[in-house]
Amino acid sequence: QGQEKLSCNPKKENGTHVVLCELGNPMKAGARITVDMELSVSGLEDMGDAITFHLQLRSKNSPSPSNASVTVTVPVEAEAEMELRGNSLPATVVLPTSWHWVEGSRRLEDHGIKVEHVYELHNKGPGTVSAVTLSLAIPHLLGNHVLLYLLELGTEGGTNCSHHPALNPAQV
Repeated sequence: QGQEKLSCNPKKENGTHVVLCELGNPMKAGARITVDMELSVSGLEDMGDAITFHLQLRSKNSPSPSNASVTVTVPVEAEAEMELRGNSLPATVVLPTSWHWVEGSRRLEDHGIKVEHVYELHNKGPGTVSAVTLSLAIPHLLGNHVLLYLLELGTEGGTNCSHHPALNPAQV
């Protein structure tokens, strides 16, 4: 007939998170109730593609083997928008026509003009992101000739990366 707000309390029971809601005490025999619940759950990034709730109605007064339980599985869809920004420093490089790569040299200037490429990966939300893989393909050879001499690869912010086998082969 009327609508009431339930008082619910979270607790842990046998390693499982349980929310206990008191529906009424005493409840008349044969009473029928409908309960609508709205749950807010955080930390679902690593839960897979669904979360399962086990709902059970229990009575303290007369334990019964017919304590009904139902399982509800809700799909989880995480959403996050990623944005990749990049630039080169300097933005433009003019190579001299008479420049030649000096094989066997350990001096940086003999391997070309230094150009630094900086990439930033931003999460624009709304969800958090983990286990992101960013693959950059950088052309370092043109036929059998060195196009770009890849000197080093650096990261910030706890990022792991795997290095290209052509990274600084002459140990300059």
